Amino acid sequence: MKKIKKIIFVLLYLVLLTPLYSNGMHIMEGFLDPFWAGLWSVVSLPFIVIGFSRIKKITDENPNKKLLLGLVGAFVFILSALKLPSVTGSTSHPTGIGLGAMVFGPMPMAVIGFIVLIFQALLLTHGGITTLGANVFSMGIVGPFIAYGIYIVLKDKNRSLAVFLGAALANLGTYIITSAQLALAHPDSVNGVLGSFVKFVGIFAFTQIPLAIGEGILTVIIFNMLLEYQSEGGFEIEKIG
Repeated sequence: MKKIKKIIFVLLYLVLLTPLYSNGMHIMEGFLDPFWAGLWSVVSLPFIVIGFSRIKKITDENPNKKLLLGLVGAFVFILSALKLPSVTGSTSHPTGIGLGAMVFGPMPMAVIGFIVLIFQALLLTHGGITTLGANVFSMGIVGPFIAYGIYIVLKDKNRSLAVFLGAALANLGTYIITSAQLALAHPDSVNGVLGSFVKFVGIFAFTQIPLAIGEGILTVIIFNMLLEYQSEGGFEIEKIG
C-alpha cells in the first residue's frame, strides 16, 4: 500500500511542474454552439451515471480499490495536463485514460474523465464548461472503450503489447473523435465536414502520434508496477477490468 501511495505522490508532484496553456486540445470554452454543446452533453450523461454506479459497486466490494481509483485519476489528470506546443501553434497532450480503462473497465473512466475535465477547465483554463460534454465523450468514453477492447482481445497473447496498443490507440482515438466533433461544428466552406475533419486530423497528427507512442510506453511501465504491488494493495488487476 505504501508503494501505491508513492506512485500517486509522484504523479501529483508532477502537476507542480506542468506549464499552463489556455489553448489545449480539449475543445475550448465557447468553441461549440449551443446545439452541439447540448447534444454531446446529453450523449455523455448516461455513461457518467452508469459509471458512478460501477464505481460504487467496485469500492463496496473492495474498499482498497479506492486508492487505485485515485491513482488512475491522478494519472489521467497529470498526463492530460502535460501539454506540448504543436507545429500549428496550438498544443497536444497525452490523455492517460487507457490505464484506468484496462484496470477497471471503460465505464468508471467516464466519471474520472468528467471530474478531471472539470478541474482542468476551472483551474488550468484547459477545455471549458460548455464543451464539457464533448470533451468527456472523446476522452472519457470513446478512448476508454478503445483501450479496454484492445486489452481484452490481446492480453492473453501478449499483455505488455496489449497495454501499449490500448493506451496508444485510445489516445489517437480521442483525437480523431475530437477532430470529428470540431468538423461537425465548423464545416469547411468548400469541402464541408469531411474537408474540415481532414484538416483538424492533419493539424495534430505530427505531435499526437509521437505522444501516443510515449503514452503507451509509460502506461506499460505503470501497469507493470501495479501488477508487482497488487498483493500489497489488496487488489487483483486481472479481476478488475
